[in-house]
Amino acid sequence: MEDKEDKGFVVKDRRKFSGDETEREKEPEQTRGQASADQGEEQPAAAGTSGEDREQGSVPLPEVTLATFIFSLSSSALLHLGEIPDPDTNAVEVRLPLAKHIIDTLGMLQEKTRGNLEPDEDNLLKSVLYDLRLRYVQKSRK
Repeated sequence: MEDKEDKGFVVKDRRKFSGDETEREKEPEQTRGQASADQGEEQPAAAGTSGEDREQGSVPLPEVTLATFIFSLSSSALLHLGEIPDPDTNAVEVRLPLAKHIIDTLGMLQEKTRGNLEPDEDNLLKSVLYDLRLRYVQKSRK
């Protein structure tokens, strides 16, 4: 039985790009991170992102905390309440059942974490829930 060293694998992006990214077509078949690593340069990795995400121009995601989770759900609820436009279509639509579902999910999170939250997390959750419930009642009366 031979002992072979595991060299892993290499991902090659063979997509063609147009516009500003035409330089990519001229590069050798190495990935950009691998090419700069071979030259002794070290690229810092953003928290929660892979090299592929950075190459495709996506922004680094925030650290996963209870606060960011609450803000994420809150943003979705505001979207469904018609308070903010859809980032993809820029359209404003009111979808009260979806908004209610997210608000109820935040309420369930509040009950399940009662007594286990830091004071600032508890205050954030209470204030977000209060605001969303108030907005939901106002929208449902129209």
